[in-house]
Amino acid sequence: MLFKNYLVLIPGIILAFVLYSLSQGMNNIIGVELLGYSKSPISTAMIAIMVGIALGNIFTIRESFLIGLDFTQKYILKLGIICLGIQLKPFEFLKFGSVAIPLIIICIISVLIVIKLLIKKLKISTKMAYLISIGSTVCGTTAIMATAPVIKANKSEVAYAIANMTIFGIVSMLIYPYFANIYFNGEPLFIGLFLGTAIHETSQVAAAGLIYDQQFNSPETLNIATVTKLIRNTFLVIMIPLFAFLYNRGKTKAKSYSILEIFPYFVLGFIGMIIFRNIGDQVFLTDNTYHFWQSSILNIKDGAKIFLSMAMAAVGLSTNLKDLKSMGYRPFLVGFIAMMTVGLISIITIQLFDNYFL
Repeated sequence: MLFKNYLVLIPGIILAFVLYSLSQGMNNIIGVELLGYSKSPISTAMIAIMVGIALGNIFTIRESFLIGLDFTQKYILKLGIICLGIQLKPFEFLKFGSVAIPLIIICIISVLIVIKLLIKKLKISTKMAYLISIGSTVCGTTAIMATAPVIKANKSEVAYAIANMTIFGIVSMLIYPYFANIYFNGEPLFIGLFLGTAIHETSQVAAAGLIYDQQFNSPETLNIATVTKLIRNTFLVIMIPLFAFLYNRGKTKAKSYSILEIFPYFVLGFIGMIIFRNIGDQVFLTDNTYHFWQSSILNIKDGAKIFLSMAMAAVGLSTNLKDLKSMGYRPFLVGFIAMMTVGLISIITIQLFDNYFL
């Protein structure tokens, strides 16, 4: 019975892999064969999500594929992020984390203040504002889904908030890597911090970092963006209890929540992969084992990029643009302002404290 349950995942996973392969082929044909570049100026991850969005909105995806696509978005994405840990050393994780935490805190506080001021002006519900706030500042859809039962948000409010994260997250994911490269003059640390704080979803940050790496040959930027986002995700442990307190204060009964349920455990997998890499560097020192180890590291890195591109294809296939048409403009205006606020605050903070970050 368990084996049969796993079998239902296969069609969707295969479809995501086929779209990744198609995107890789299109990338080579367009960039190398047609335009004559030695390396394509178009990212495979970007092509994967755009092709996915196009196909997902032209054709109706069969139910038999949806389960595997959902699995790819949730778990193969996390596997890809865990595998990215093979690129880091422990001191790098601590270094990037020490500069990311104050930036994350400043961005979170700024967005909360701005959205608090917007609630009265645009007359949207407090629940909707909370959902957009935590989605914009912490980790997108995951944060929204974890917060919704705590503040008793209804389905339509959750749908609006998730639509916000989807549309503005995709826009920023596709634009920010190129904007950041120009604005920060190709400085990997600043670009990675910006991508890790200014983009909503973990998948979108990973994709933006991957796009940047593929276009500008900067794995360090991908590493910094990933570390920043994973640290940002752990703020769920603080933000959800805070929102629960703010919403339920003065009320006789509050919805219970569990720290164990909301903690993003794949962060521990990412750290575990960093430790695994560094143990291997100390163990495989002879000529034969060293080459084997380096080859293994390269394969895991390539696997991470394949997994992330597959997840992007699955995200694209699952993004239904038609559903966004029926939603009112006010929550989207708040979402847009939240996106711009976190981006601007990230840029301003990085510039003000550039000596500290460096």
